[in-house]
Amino acid sequence: MKVAYIFSSQNSHMILDKMIIPQLLNDKHGAEVVGMMFFADNTFLLTKGSSVGDRLAKVLESKKILLMACNICAIERGIDDKLIDGACIGCFPDLYKALEGSGVEQVITL
Repeated sequence: MKVAYIFSSQNSHMILDKMIIPQLLNDKHGAEVVGMMFFADNTFLLTKGSSVGDRLAKVLESKKILLMACNICAIERGIDDKLIDGACIGCFPDLYKALEGSGVEQVITL
């Protein structure tokens, strides 16, 4: 199954850090993750030098996953140019275009 995640809640950090990233790094997630979209303060999770961001960069070394920060959220926080390599900024139209044809079966909002 192919899934995409939308991270919008305050619990996103813990879920990504303690569950999703370890599972992806150990090939034990159980679904193919094709995309992740980050909103509000969750955009900080994609910054270079952050523990989650650096681990997501490791995930990108072996898996092709779209990592997108909400453009307005990132710009308002002054981090639009501080994201890990391979991450991008955008809005819903960009997300739809990037995931078009990926075969996403489930979108999970956390």
